[in-house]
Amino acid sequence: MTSDISVLIVDDHPVVRDGLRGMFESAPGFTVLGEASDGVEAVERAAVLDPDVILMDLRMPGGGGVDAIRELTRRAARAKVLVLTTYDTDSDTLPAIEAGATGYLLKDAPRDELFTAVRAAAAGRTVLSPAVASRLVSAVRAPGNEPLSAREREVLALVARGTSNREIARELFISEATVKTHLTHLYAKLGVNDRAAAVATAYQRGILGQLG
Repeated sequence: MTSDISVLIVDDHPVVRDGLRGMFESAPGFTVLGEASDGVEAVERAAVLDPDVILMDLRMPGGGGVDAIRELTRRAARAKVLVLTTYDTDSDTLPAIEAGATGYLLKDAPRDELFTAVRAAAAGRTVLSPAVASRLVSAVRAPGNEPLSAREREVLALVARGTSNREIARELFISEATVKTHLTHLYAKLGVNDRAAAVATAYQRGILGQLG
């Protein structure tokens, strides 16, 4: 007989924690070890309780979920983290997955889907809600994820100063045709069509800020 999957519930809303606890305690194969109301407490409780799976909310006063996931990953915690949140925006999903979350589910998921996700997470399998999965695929396929080469960053920095293609060619000791090739490549990587948009996007993403 296999042992129950132990769970730690992390959410800043007591009603949500109570609901999840009741749900898992009434289902066979699960044991709720404890609860935490923010990310800091989650890390502390995980160290003491050593759960198989942590159900982690993301936006919590006093300590967010992404920071907690990052800290658990840094500590090489045994627990698998399954994010359970109402948010599915890129600014939430990508950092959570990058921080080390095993899965990402939305709170409107049916209970059977949640149970299946916890079992899968405990087994080390990645679990993503359909909405989140499609977002991640789009983000991976979207322009702007390929890093600029050192030369492309040099060209971009000169473009930001208002330097013409001819002047860039002279300063970098390359031909104007090569400058245009670099521009074409960096436009594609940034997902833009002209010099102004390239500069604006580069500042927005901190690419140009890193050059100073």
